[in-house]
Amino acid sequence: MTTSISAKHNLAAVAEHAFERHGDYESLLFEGRWHRSGELFERAQRLGTGLRELGIAPGERVVVTMANCPEVGIAYNALWRAGAVVTPASFLLSTHELRHIVSDAEASAVITTPEFADTVREATAGLKSVRHLISSGGVDGMMPLASLEESDPGPIMGRSDDELAALLYTGGTTGRAKGVMLSHANLDFTGAAAQSSAHVPGINRGLATLPLSHAYGLLVTIAGMHSPERGLAVLLRWFDPTAFLELIAEHRVQLTAVVPSMLQILLSQPLEDYDLSSLRYVTSGGAPLAPALAEEFMRRVPSVSIRQGYGLTETAALISSNPVGREKPGSVGAPVPGTELRIIGDEDRSLPAGEVGEIVVRSPGVMCGYWHSPQTTREALSDGWLRTGDLGYVDHDGYLFIVDRKKDLIIRGGFNVYPRDVEDALAEHPHIETAGVVGRPDEVHGEEVVAFVSLRPGSEVRAEELVEWGRQRIGGYKYPREIQIIDAVPLTNVGKVDRKALRRLLVEVHRP
Repeated sequence: MTTSISAKHNLAAVAEHAFERHGDYESLLFEGRWHRSGELFERAQRLGTGLRELGIAPGERVVVTMANCPEVGIAYNALWRAGAVVTPASFLLSTHELRHIVSDAEASAVITTPEFADTVREATAGLKSVRHLISSGGVDGMMPLASLEESDPGPIMGRSDDELAALLYTGGTTGRAKGVMLSHANLDFTGAAAQSSAHVPGINRGLATLPLSHAYGLLVTIAGMHSPERGLAVLLRWFDPTAFLELIAEHRVQLTAVVPSMLQILLSQPLEDYDLSSLRYVTSGGAPLAPALAEEFMRRVPSVSIRQGYGLTETAALISSNPVGREKPGSVGAPVPGTELRIIGDEDRSLPAGEVGEIVVRSPGVMCGYWHSPQTTREALSDGWLRTGDLGYVDHDGYLFIVDRKKDLIIRGGFNVYPRDVEDALAEHPHIETAGVVGRPDEVHGEEVVAFVSLRPGSEVRAEELVEWGRQRIGGYKYPREIQIIDAVPLTNVGKVDRKALRRLLVEVHRP
């Protein structure tokens, strides 16, 4: 063993212990090629040394912007071995958005792939902190990742449990992306908790399609380090519904993790044409899951049980989860062990079961704070309690139900309208594929409910018909008086309805 530290939760050490526990075997399938765990681990060891020799110092931030591929996991592990702070960035970001992250993090290096090299060059031009641009393939002016893997394996650099392991940027509902500081202990806690709540003996063949640049994908990765048995992972570069279904059928995949928009897209596919009988568990997170959507998917794929969970980037992606065998439909589960949860109302008073209020949480997974934002940190954190900005309630069994984002609440004529309620109802219409709901100012009612919807392939329906359907189905004060049919409801990088984009679109629609 090459570890030179005693920190219990250091993620590089956790990964090393996992390799020593399970040994060398074919563990990862990517685009037709199996990768052995020993190969991946040695590459991370060598790259960790190469990064140190390059001058990457402990605590320095290194941006990793790649589509899913084996090199993402190798880079993360190598950076942790070097004592650096992993700073993931989606490859879908614009040049302006990527530049903000690199600049704000004061990153010393960026690791990418050839297809995103031009964006990275433009995003980093003139930034003094950036000393190195590294690519997994041959790109002029960028250092080849392979050359850094020529170094001899070395020890893990000493980093304590409470030092930063990752800096993840989240935009929330408003404002520029903020850096969420997550320590080794934060991420290891939620990874272990996720594995504990989800593990079923003999269920170990998974399909990974979530972006590894997002907190949810990172959580699934770290959870795998805690598996008590050898896991086999099939990795998709990005979500493709046909490839998703083909790989499940071909490799007898037993479990996968998704966001609700993926399930919605899958329901538009000929699911019955594929042998999906091996698929046992689908974990859904990242956004609220409409009950009708879950029921329809489980009806069409009868072998599947869908387990919802809940978390934020600020909680290292996990707060609650439905325990295997004790799932409650519509709920995001009970707080994972070690997590305290309260529902608060006016003047921060705790509310009883069944009453809707803001969700606040305290756990070892709660972030250290926002990068370079002490005031924003103070507003979000108090005595270890994090204000999530989400509205919800707990039932008498302690299971949590999410209602909506506090900032997305629409108040029409003095009545609260939760966009998610309207979206879930609209999703039950046979012609609607996706719905997104926002409020617009209204002189009479204060705010009016507006829905943007995209239709299922081949469907035709007029907006007026949908408004009437909503009036009959949803109820008096909260049905949308205005429905805009668009080609595709905008989603965030992780499949949530992008309400910021919808509000901008609403301005365009109503511009004189």
